[in-house]
Amino acid sequence: MRGGSGTVVRMGLLALMWGSSFLWIKMALGGFSPIQITAIRTVLGAVVLLVLCYSSGQRMPRGRRLWLDMVIVALFGNAVPFTLFAMSERSIDSGLAGVLNATTPLWATAIGIAIRTERDLRFVRVGGLLLGFAGTVVIFAPWEAGGFASWGALLSLLAAISYAISFTYIGKRISGRGVAPTALSAMQLTSAVGLTWVVVPFAGIEAVHPSWPSIIAVTLLGVFSTGFAFALNHRLIADEGATNASVTGYLLPIVSVLLGAITLHEPITLRVLAGMVVVLIGVGMTRLHRRAPSPVLTDEDAAAATRPA
Repeated sequence: MRGGSGTVVRMGLLALMWGSSFLWIKMALGGFSPIQITAIRTVLGAVVLLVLCYSSGQRMPRGRRLWLDMVIVALFGNAVPFTLFAMSERSIDSGLAGVLNATTPLWATAIGIAIRTERDLRFVRVGGLLLGFAGTVVIFAPWEAGGFASWGALLSLLAAISYAISFTYIGKRISGRGVAPTALSAMQLTSAVGLTWVVVPFAGIEAVHPSWPSIIAVTLLGVFSTGFAFALNHRLIADEGATNASVTGYLLPIVSVLLGAITLHEPITLRVLAGMVVVLIGVGMTRLHRRAPSPVLTDEDAAAATRPA
């Protein structure tokens, strides 16, 4: 990794922000409904990103086509999964939700194969996909009466699939447009605010019983686990590249399980741990890509590479 210890610290912070989001959701449910949590979370995250965007001199684009695309991204990447995870944690542990979230890359690979945008179908990658889904089956344990094949677990899985749809759409329609990452993130969260608050009058009118723990939890969820986490992730991608930055995805379920166990005394079962390990191994195998041949540098290229920018 190019950034050394600074990069490791940023990766650790990002894993902590994202991994703790499931703990904050669980605590916020003590005072708010799932829709209300999503509404507050998106507003706080959008405010953070808008401040970061404009303070750095970036401006959000005004193109109608790009905004329509970002609405779709926000629907599947924020509004739907945020709400589904909050609904799921009404009946399952926060740690389990974090583990099921780790299946997102598997679904993204499967979707890519289905729509033929994923063409690298070597045995190791297909085997990783199958292994990852086998790990998911181990977690659900439908053959046991005490397994996790519940509506709550299925909602978490649907949230992971929603994330995968969003990532696939970004790769197909958004990437390469030349828009600054922070500006894109601000567009996405702003769109998510509009989508969520349209639903609030119909599905979010429930009795609110806020307590200090739930208020603090939803604030941390929106400001740090959503707003600053988005910005930090894009910073890591810019500094280290998408492959190195993706390492945080392997730490996220570990953080969520440990925080749930330490803070909420959630049980850590051998089956969940085994399934998590199998899922992460499968995810790692699906991310093995062919290496592009190294370019042959001329003397002029080498000289240009050492010139200060």
